Amino acid sequence: MSPAITRVRAEGDAFTVGLLHGEAQRVALHAFVEDALCRLNRLLPEPVTLAQLRPTVAAYRSVIAAATPALAEEIVGLGRGAGLDDDLAHLLQLRREILGYHRVPTIGDCTTYARTGSAGQPVLAQTVDLNGNLDDQIAVLHVVRPHRSAIVLSFAGLLGYLGVNSAGLAVGLNLVLGGVWRPGIPPYLAIRHLLDTADTVEQAVEILGKLPLASSRSIMLCDTRLAAYVEILGEEIRVTSGAELTHTNHFLHPDFVSSDELNIFARNSSLNRLAAIRTGLARLTGDAEPEQHFGLLSQPPVCVPDSGDIRRERSVAAVVMLPAEGELHLRPGDPSRATTRVFRPQPDNSERYIDDATDQPG
Repeated sequence: MSPAITRVRAEGDAFTVGLLHGEAQRVALHAFVEDALCRLNRLLPEPVTLAQLRPTVAAYRSVIAAATPALAEEIVGLGRGAGLDDDLAHLLQLRREILGYHRVPTIGDCTTYARTGSAGQPVLAQTVDLNGNLDDQIAVLHVVRPHRSAIVLSFAGLLGYLGVNSAGLAVGLNLVLGGVWRPGIPPYLAIRHLLDTADTVEQAVEILGKLPLASSRSIMLCDTRLAAYVEILGEEIRVTSGAELTHTNHFLHPDFVSSDELNIFARNSSLNRLAAIRTGLARLTGDAEPEQHFGLLSQPPVCVPDSGDIRRERSVAAVVMLPAEGELHLRPGDPSRATTRVFRPQPDNSERYIDDATDQPG
């Protein structure tokens, strides 16, 4: 069976959006915090306490408040709604940064592709590969703000992970490892910031280039006419655009290849998944339906199986986003076994959304 999905509709100013999100997930977030401190102590080699982490959290909070004040307000609202300490509300946004990459034996972390323009119907699709068994923490947020709205995939109180907005911009991501990770804007929050503030790929690239980002990632972008991925390494970014793009977990831009810190086992997995997704995508026509894309995302090695080790990444969801329609199609859990849920705007194009649970089996 597919994991349950928490659906949250939040409209208002930043604090109110966070408050509504926190209220909707209050019980679940308390349980998650109490589970080995957001499951961090199931993943780190040595246990940590909130008291030990507070100075680190404070350093990130300072940057978040200065660079993205609306998100800082929303995090505070999340804490109030959920009844959590402000530092705990921020810790929910920082888990991946706290884990770092020197201490975590990364094997795989998302396979992503985008197709647009002359290549066919605009689409951004990806697997979501995470450790920590987070498929029990999936939420879909319908965030309604004055100038644009967004459908956002979230895990365990995250303000953002990936999503699509009402302007027709879809944003996904891949983990890539390199450079110095430091207090800054976590990429998950950066993605939410893009969905809140950008209408096009070009605007998103410009915004990303100005953010003090905390850690390395590749951000996949797609609107109705352009696709691009932005590789982030320290304070530098490199942009690659095209009608059809694919990415896994190693740097592709020649300027960054020598700085890649991916271990050999993870690199082999990344290379194999990249080859498989390119081969599979070549077989999909430009007018392929979302279920055909899920067929590609559900096949090994793209779909990463559960090894039984909570420390290892596995596919906990797959997503197909259609920028032109503002739709997010989601298979929660193992996509090869899950049911597709479709989140789309109402037919009258109002700022409300419907969850079409007509159940398309995996």
